[in-house]
Amino acid sequence: MSDKELQVRDKRELESEGERTKPGPVFIPAVDIFESEAEITLLADMPGVASENVSIDLHENQLTVSGEVEPLTSEKEEYLLQEFETGIFHRQFTLSDRIDQSSITATVKDGVLRLVLPKAEKVKPRKIEVTAG
Repeated sequence: MSDKELQVRDKRELESEGERTKPGPVFIPAVDIFESEAEITLLADMPGVASENVSIDLHENQLTVSGEVEPLTSEKEEYLLQEFETGIFHRQFTLSDRIDQSSITATVKDGVLRLVLPKAEKVKPRKIEVTAG
């Protein structure tokens, strides 16, 4: 296996934190985006984020994805070694009018958020039938 086939990336933190209400690091989730004739699918890597801690907002064509990784210890425990980073994942995307914004769906499984962005009917390719006339 070559270096190009497998590349491990560290969590990237946002350069500018802006105005936040919670302390802690903010990470940029790595994403894969792919397209079919009917939809665009976005996969966001958000390890440690439970589905109830994911927030997806859509406002004026701006899709905002965020999720929080909570500490894994209880109040009765203390860390001896901590390598797993907790914090907030945050990323924004601008959607075009090619997307049917009312039909977007989202699921979380194994730390991966899957957003399915259906294409609007007017942009889906279609075959025009030719009849004899």
